[in-house]
Amino acid sequence: MPGPLPGLLRALLGLWAALGLGLIGLSAVAQEPLWADLQPRVALVERGGSLWLNCSTNCPRPERGGLETSLRRNGTQRGLRWLARQLVDIREPETQPVCFFRCARRTLQARGLIRTFQRPDRVELMPLPAWQPVGQNFTLSCRVPGAGPRGSLTVPRARGAVLTAAVLARREDHGANFSCRAELDLRPHGLGLFENRSAPRMLRTFALSPEPPRLAAPRLLEVGSERPVSCSLDGLFPASEARVYLALGDQRLSPDIILEGDALRATATATASAEQEGARELVCSVTLGGESRDTWENVTVYSFPAPLLTLSEPSVPEGETVTVTCAAGARALVALDGVPAAVPGQPVQLQLNATVNDDRRSFSCDATLEVDGEILSKKESTELRVLCELSSRLPLPPAGPPPPVISKDLPSPWPFVEVEPSSRSTCSLLYPTSLPADAPRLDDSDCPRNWTWPEGPEQTLRCEARGNPAPSVHCARPDGGAVLALGLLGPITRALAGTYRCTAANVQGEAVKDVTLTVEYAPALDSVSCPERITWLEGTEASLSCVAHGVPPPNVSCVRSGEAEVIEGLLLVAREHAGTYRCEATNSRGSAAKEVAITVEYGPSFEELSCPSNWTWVEGSGRLFSCEVDGKPQPRVECIGSRGTTERVLLPLAPPDPSPRAPSIPSEPASGIYTCNATNQHGSMVKMVAVSVESPPKMDESTCPSHQTWLEGAEAVGPACAALGRPSPQVSCSREGGPWPQRIRVSRQDAGTYLCLATNAHGTDTRTITVGVEYRPVVAELAASPPGGVRPGGNFTLTCRAEAWPPAQISWRAPPGALNIGLSSNNSTLSPRRRVRVRGHQCTRAPARRITVRVTGPWLWVAVGGAVGGAALLATGAGLAFYVQSTACKKGEYNVQEAESSGEAVCLNGAGGGTGGNASAQGDTEPDGTAETPAGGEVFSIQLTSA
Repeated sequence: MPGPLPGLLRALLGLWAALGLGLIGLSAVAQEPLWADLQPRVALVERGGSLWLNCSTNCPRPERGGLETSLRRNGTQRGLRWLARQLVDIREPETQPVCFFRCARRTLQARGLIRTFQRPDRVELMPLPAWQPVGQNFTLSCRVPGAGPRGSLTVPRARGAVLTAAVLARREDHGANFSCRAELDLRPHGLGLFENRSAPRMLRTFALSPEPPRLAAPRLLEVGSERPVSCSLDGLFPASEARVYLALGDQRLSPDIILEGDALRATATATASAEQEGARELVCSVTLGGESRDTWENVTVYSFPAPLLTLSEPSVPEGETVTVTCAAGARALVALDGVPAAVPGQPVQLQLNATVNDDRRSFSCDATLEVDGEILSKKESTELRVLCELSSRLPLPPAGPPPPVISKDLPSPWPFVEVEPSSRSTCSLLYPTSLPADAPRLDDSDCPRNWTWPEGPEQTLRCEARGNPAPSVHCARPDGGAVLALGLLGPITRALAGTYRCTAANVQGEAVKDVTLTVEYAPALDSVSCPERITWLEGTEASLSCVAHGVPPPNVSCVRSGEAEVIEGLLLVAREHAGTYRCEATNSRGSAAKEVAITVEYGPSFEELSCPSNWTWVEGSGRLFSCEVDGKPQPRVECIGSRGTTERVLLPLAPPDPSPRAPSIPSEPASGIYTCNATNQHGSMVKMVAVSVESPPKMDESTCPSHQTWLEGAEAVGPACAALGRPSPQVSCSREGGPWPQRIRVSRQDAGTYLCLATNAHGTDTRTITVGVEYRPVVAELAASPPGGVRPGGNFTLTCRAEAWPPAQISWRAPPGALNIGLSSNNSTLSPRRRVRVRGHQCTRAPARRITVRVTGPWLWVAVGGAVGGAALLATGAGLAFYVQSTACKKGEYNVQEAESSGEAVCLNGAGGGTGGNASAQGDTEPDGTAETPAGGEVFSIQLTSA
């Protein structure tokens, strides 16, 4: 049969040419170096985060492969020459995953590096000293626990996670807030700059003079007396924080504190009691910043009552005996008219027969007491009155009632009576037995109309009347108040001052006289007549007038602290008049001083620095609008805007403003124009404030999905991420572990983890994006086993594998009647369950390719076309195309031997000659539609025929 021979020869020649080209292609592939790759090779992941690793190789048919790591895995995806694995909850500081494949008895490896970072979520500033001396160093210690990597973490002036710095304390640091800022700079790794700040801590500095306080106090203090004491110290800062302890023995005093710059002066009044008698310690202690400066003085408390001088009878007739006694305290030494007692504590007495020469005789009692080496003295005196009889030679008075008492100079009606020179006497009173009774009289010599006594020492008040019989005298206030204790020794107090009505009475009648008692005492400035604090209003007229209590009336002058000019008359009040003034009152009995603080109040006023006209509020900052207004008293400030036409909106203000009234404060301020009104009792002021609301960047699942899918071959535009914020943030994304290649089209190598950073003027926000790349199926393996063809009646296995994401779904199409075909679990392999005569099968997948398996005799080669050996497949296709075009093709089953001579065995799926323009050796599908071809793809077809 010579007809087909030329065509068969041409086909064989084409087959040999194709096999030659295929061998050349295989040789070229074999020379390419084999490798394994791991992407990303270097990755930086936030602690606790996740990461996809892509492990791949160029080995045509790796035997096995994997990814070795100690990290937790969440999912794995595989292909013939690749696998992708998600690692989750990554917490180890550093790990080195290993990608490996087994290829041609060799192990290909790629090692990667994964490092974790932790943001500086916690920044701690160690506690500062409670008080720090000025001029000494203190330590600032700042910790950032857990943050890293350390090489990228910066605490200002330190590298790493701990800062320790010595800082010199200054006066201006008092009350200053210190905080610590930490920065984690991951921008060189394609991430952002993460920063945080510690909570502020306040520093209090102080300066305390090494010198002890100066203490001014009396060395001796009498029981019951009051004496001023003072304690002062210079070189204090801040002086207002200093505390003063002032005590006399166990008695704590209550000092008044006066501050002048860095100087402090504490004044108090010390009053001693009988229980404190003896040596006592007056202590002054000034404490500031936990340190104290102490000083003390010894004060001797003593008791020294005034001496007591008594007469057995203050008025005695001539010739009677009078006893004079001078006594004092147990430790005092007394002397009566210069005659001392034998020992301290013993009284001195003197007895005498009263004579006319003793009338109005003055006796003096002196008492001395030695206290702590100092001699103290007190004195008391009194007079003796002697009564005498008139001479019997005096003529009798005329008829009428006789006077009870007749003076030596006999008044009318006795103008003619004279006492003979030999019988004249110096007696104070004469009482002739033959004289008639007389009504009382109150003479100025015996009962003066005005008495003036100093306050304090004990005195004896006397008001005596003349009359016969001797009148009784009673002095009391006209309103029925106090009564004078006449003739008795007692203390003089200012309460005794006033006018008294003295009444002298006997059986003959009574005499009345008004007397005035004046008690003089040193000046005193109390809080009513001279208040410690005075408030003036700016722009008004005022005068600094302090009224002092004292007798005689004191003279008061006021001088501003640190100045010498006396403040007098009316002043036009200005703010510079505020300050501390010293007012001093003086009279003949002493002086008193007092500090007066003048406060000048004024209406509200705004300043741009303390209450800006434009304010920007940043969302989440927690800041409140600070509108500080100058005014005294502190004005109340309220800023009100409007929302719509009726609703009022209140702008929250920073303390120390009081809590505003309705309307309620919103959770965040609204943008708009607010009217700020400052009011105090002296007026009000209005200011317009424009408020704008801005916010830092914020990305979430809605604006920047954490899992995004790209399609291979699409235009490369990067992750779909946007951020909310005002002003609008700039968003940039970078790939973790390496640079992001600039591609025009998406490639599957673009799959991985990306970090997107949103930035505006108020901060940054980051978000980690996992990108998966989907791609159309690519044939990874297409093979028949056994590879050399199958003999009639033999078994075979067809393997169809494709690389695709999402994973490819593989299906096989078999001709009618082929019911004994077995498929693997994922449909990737096909094999008959027993010996069969198979006419044709298809393994389909869009897109699809074909492989032809021939049932051969001893001399027929099997052509395998696929992804490997493409050049040989093209050559084979060209030869078979020529052979198909030269033969006829019929449907049905054919015997191999017959087909060898006819060439009909190459018809696939029983396809006939109506192939149209396709001259491929594989042919097209049957025209009657028994074998469907996927749209836009090829068909993997197998035809076997046997007898």
